[in-house]
Amino acid sequence: MKERSADEAAPIYFGEKLASSQAFAGLFRDGMALVEETAAYLDGPGRQESKKLERSAALAYATESMRLTTRLMQLASWLLLHRAVKEGEMSLIQANKEKSKVKLSAADFHDPDNMELLPASLRELIERSHKLQSKVRRLDNTIHTHPTPNQAAAVNPVERQLGL
Repeated sequence: MKERSADEAAPIYFGEKLASSQAFAGLFRDGMALVEETAAYLDGPGRQESKKLERSAALAYATESMRLTTRLMQLASWLLLHRAVKEGEMSLIQANKEKSKVKLSAADFHDPDNMELLPASLRELIERSHKLQSKVRRLDNTIHTHPTPNQAAAVNPVERQLGL
């Protein structure tokens, strides 16, 4: 039986391949489309809707639209960073260092009463951005979490037997 070299014995981590998968491509496409759709809404119909709101609703609109914009810019940064990995412009190790500048914090809290004051279109964009953020956070954990040496050895329990 052929002996395996040290390079061949090294485990292949699924997370390293995930950035170039179809799942990532779909997430990237959906995420960037949401960024564009939100920008178009806030610059057009959203601006018109906000002018018609009462003072308290206008304040809620300004607050939530700023949170939405910030969230989407962070998500777009993460997506663009990992697209660079996919296209070979940077390594996953470099991306891991750079991603520390991107804040993928848990969903921010908002007052449900304020949300009721917002136009339905804005509420829907906010909800979609939270779903995107959740997907990106899960993918980020998968891509950037490597198993410990004990976990890596446990991935294939037959490997030891094959070596014998």
